[in-house]
Amino acid sequence: MITPTIPAPTRRDRRAAGAVGKPNYRPEIQGLRSLAVLMVVSYHVWIGRVSGGVDVFLLISAFLMTLQFTRRYEQGRAMDLVRHWLHLFRRLLPAVVVVLLATLAATFAFLPATRWVDVVHQVWASLFYFENWLLQSLAVDYYAADHSLASPVQHFWSLSIQGQIFIMWPVIFAVVALLCRRFRLRYRACLAYVFAIIFAASLTYSIIFTAQNQAVAYFDTFARLWEFALGTLLALALPFLKLSQPVRIAMGWVGVAAMLSCGIVLQVQTAFPGFLALWPTLAATAVIAAGQTGSRWGADRILSSKFLVRLGDNSYALYLWHWPILVIALAWSGKSHAGWLSGTVIIATALTLAFVTTKFVEKPFRQWKWPEVKRRRALIAIVACLALVSGPLLGFQYKQLMDQRAAETQAFNDNPGAAALLPGYVNLVSAGAKTLPTAAQLPKDWANLGGSCQGTSKPSDKLLQANCQQNDVGDDATKSIVVLGDSHAQQWMGALAPLAQAEHWKVTSLLLGGCRTMPETPAASAECNTFNAAALKYVEANKPSAVFMVGTDASPSSPNEQLVDGFAQTVKTFNDLGVQVVAIRDNPRYNFNVTECALSKGADNAACKSKETNVLAPQSPFAAVQGSFANAAFLDMTDLVCDGVECSPVVGNMFVYLDDNHLSKTYVASMGDTFNARWFAATGWQQ
Repeated sequence: MITPTIPAPTRRDRRAAGAVGKPNYRPEIQGLRSLAVLMVVSYHVWIGRVSGGVDVFLLISAFLMTLQFTRRYEQGRAMDLVRHWLHLFRRLLPAVVVVLLATLAATFAFLPATRWVDVVHQVWASLFYFENWLLQSLAVDYYAADHSLASPVQHFWSLSIQGQIFIMWPVIFAVVALLCRRFRLRYRACLAYVFAIIFAASLTYSIIFTAQNQAVAYFDTFARLWEFALGTLLALALPFLKLSQPVRIAMGWVGVAAMLSCGIVLQVQTAFPGFLALWPTLAATAVIAAGQTGSRWGADRILSSKFLVRLGDNSYALYLWHWPILVIALAWSGKSHAGWLSGTVIIATALTLAFVTTKFVEKPFRQWKWPEVKRRRALIAIVACLALVSGPLLGFQYKQLMDQRAAETQAFNDNPGAAALLPGYVNLVSAGAKTLPTAAQLPKDWANLGGSCQGTSKPSDKLLQANCQQNDVGDDATKSIVVLGDSHAQQWMGALAPLAQAEHWKVTSLLLGGCRTMPETPAASAECNTFNAAALKYVEANKPSAVFMVGTDASPSSPNEQLVDGFAQTVKTFNDLGVQVVAIRDNPRYNFNVTECALSKGADNAACKSKETNVLAPQSPFAAVQGSFANAAFLDMTDLVCDGVECSPVVGNMFVYLDDNHLSKTYVASMGDTFNARWFAATGWQQ
């Protein structure tokens, strides 16, 4: 997001290639960087909102890069893109390496082991500038209020987009330069046309995409191109702007005021990076266009002050440090947000580390002459930086793989899981045997059917299409099952999917997070009601052998378990269609993460266990409706989750839960034989 001013590389045997010399130095832009980074940091730490400062930095980076490449062309020098990229990333990476290594160390020291794998994946993405794409695929909510649960390297999304632009923009500059020299066209005019098209196309796309899916659009590269294009267009137009001093003074102050007020006035949670992101970017445009007014009343006089200029020199490192310090501090303290005092300590720590990093890492590497002599040397320096972070990452992943393989080889005896609760079980678990799934693998231990819906299983409704999965049994299946509901239905795929595969049944899941299967109700979201209505039409059209769903609703750490709203009506609706309903009882839920409790305090700690009567109703809510329907089957696996007296986070040397309410796929799979027997007994199907 924030990058230091990057002058072009120099070689001993040639003149400087595009460095911004002192006559062209713009101290007020460094001051503008300072204001933007202070906005980002203060809003993140104290307010928990997005400020618009990121958008300002994206614009500034394109503005400076455009000045550099237009100057090269006008001076008749070669673009030399490879050397430019080597020089650029050699200077960007050292500070990144220091922050990523420190963040990894803090992650292993202070964050639960269940988060390590995700952090490692995101460090890889941050190191190679595709963190924004990874966050897009994970559908991360950048505006989530609880920053303690965020990734400590999540802020690298903007650096990733910037890195991608640092590759893309020079290519455009070079291609346009070739065309202009070949056909004797005006370089600035051609660039203006190209980037005006990019600006218009990207802004249009951004507005539409943001309206459709703002959380994903926030990290989309193409939805951000217009911000870079605006910076480029500003650089191209600036030499032709002839504004009076009073106008420039007014522009400077209006721009500063608009920029600082952006995060307060705008509800960016629902609008960025759509058209409202024009607010901070146009504000920054006004400040840059105002330039150096030469007036004691100009905003540039403050922006050019020694303090802000020096802070601007450290803005890159400050941005790198502030977010991981915030996330680690909140996770360590158990808080969801920082207070004014703790936030001040976090910002002071980030500022200190930023100054130290700039002085002892960034500047020495920037001034290091050896890599600039030859391209090969610059490449060696870059590879060395990448290796410093890649080494620990590969070491961690290798250890995880070896631990997993070692545990799996002993799993039959050492990890019986739910079988440990069956009558006649003999404990054969060896001393020191690893608990499965390993702590690092738990967050990914989700059951699914393996593929998106195709052929006759593919719904026509777009909402269903996006949430549809199927197993790999063809249309010649002996029976068909449609799984409806939310993640509590999904978790049982750990047992149902292997059964269906063995019996050659076709299984299609239509699942939407937080959306239980029920009739339309004002208590549910509009999306959930729409989804359930579409799912009903799908069942009506496809007439499966059965619908599988969760029929009860457990309350966290409470015995207030009840039937899902409208359960009787839902079952009758499916029965009237000639479709059998197989309903399973919900598992206990908690108001704390039982797995992390077991990891930190021990599986046998009383604080991590609960009495069964405190988390589920004494009698299954199914008892009140059993026998009331034409064709309904009921499953209850509670006796393989709890032992009849208490519910433990680890059973049969397996973690029962992923978190505070979802069963792990590994544990559900260990119920397989009993689940199968109860399925056939309840449904009356022939094996």
